[in-house]
Amino acid sequence: MIRTVLIITAIYIIYRVVKKGVDMTENQADILARTIYGEARGEGARGMQAVANVIMNRVKDGSWYGASVKDVCLKPYQFSCWNQNDPNRAIILSATDAQLKQARKIAEQAINGTLEDITGGATHYYADSIAAPYWAASMRQTTKIGHHIFFA
Repeated sequence: MIRTVLIITAIYIIYRVVKKGVDMTENQADILARTIYGEARGEGARGMQAVANVIMNRVKDGSWYGASVKDVCLKPYQFSCWNQNDPNRAIILSATDAQLKQARKIAEQAINGTLEDITGGATHYYADSIAAPYWAASMRQTTKIGHHIFFA
């Protein structure tokens, strides 16, 4: 009986570690790099870093956002570059290694925990070219980087 409880506990612990974004078998770094590229390729390194910060802040928060990089990035309607009808989806899926080079470097730093958070803990952002989304009124703006406004 005790052995069964220990085995179940060990399996649960391993599952939680894997779900917290540590498992590279799901190609977390590639999904993160493609999300960064799709959301902020025109914003330079600082803008891409800020998007990576939002994703990692969501992973750290867990809860509704998801428990891993993959969960957070691919959650429906959270990062528009992954939406089926978004033109950016084809761009990120066909991006070459050369195009993804900078995003991959940022993604690697984010996953390794060495990427500084320049967003003030933001978990949301939107482009300044669109009207403020409904959720912005209930959140605190932390910063503006390039054409993105960030909120926590």
